[in-house]
This record gives sequence, C-alpha cells and structure tokens, in this order.
Amino acid sequence: MLAGIVAGIILTLGTDVVLHVIRVFPPVGQWTPSGPLVLATVYRAIYSVIAGYITARLAPNRPIAHALIGGAVAVVVSIAGAVATWNLGLGPHWYPVALVVLAMPTAWLGGWLRLRQVGQPGLTR
Repeated sequence: MLAGIVAGIILTLGTDVVLHVIRVFPPVGQWTPSGPLVLATVYRAIYSVIAGYITARLAPNRPIAHALIGGAVAVVVSIAGAVATWNLGLGPHWYPVALVVLAMPTAWLGGWLRLRQVGQPGLTR
C-alpha cells in the first residue's frame, strides 16, 4: 500500500513543481484562481487512480480493499490539508473539498482497473 501512496505523492509534487516553474501556478503561498486548480484537480484524480492501481497490483490479497485503505489515508490527509489552509486565502474553497470527495472513488477505480486487468470482475476480491 505504501508504494501506491508514495507514487501518488511523487507524481503530484513533481507536477506541482513543474507547473510552478513554468508559471501555470502562481508562486507558492499566493492566491491560485480556479482555472489552474481545475487542472490540478484533474491530474491529482488521475494520479490517485494510478496510486490505487499500484496499491491493488502489489496487494497480496483483496486488492480493492487495499486500494480503499490507501484512499482512506488520502481522505484523512486531504481533510488535514483543507483544515490547515482553509483561512489562508490560497484559493477557492471548492478545491480542498474536491480533493476530499474524490479520494475514495479514485482509489476504488484504481483497484477496479487492476481487477479488470487480471479478469476478476468482483468488487471485493
């Protein structure tokens, strides 16, 4: 499970850094408008699916359960991030809420994709 979480973090932070460097995102600590945050939401959702897939791929059993545990970790981290930044004026409030809401479905999708790949259509295997 840790490998999927680490992969998601590396992909996300790497993309964040590149987008700051090429000035798609404003400097760290400044207000970010909705446009760049829509982009961030999309790539973070994709990376969360990848993290769920990796977690399910490496799980010794019950791959979707493992992916969902990773999703639960993402929910907790996203809530903590939302609470920590809520009143800092860094961007619109829909963004941290979206990260919380998307964490479990994207983790599940990653696990489901792994099951489909190996021909196991069950949702809880």
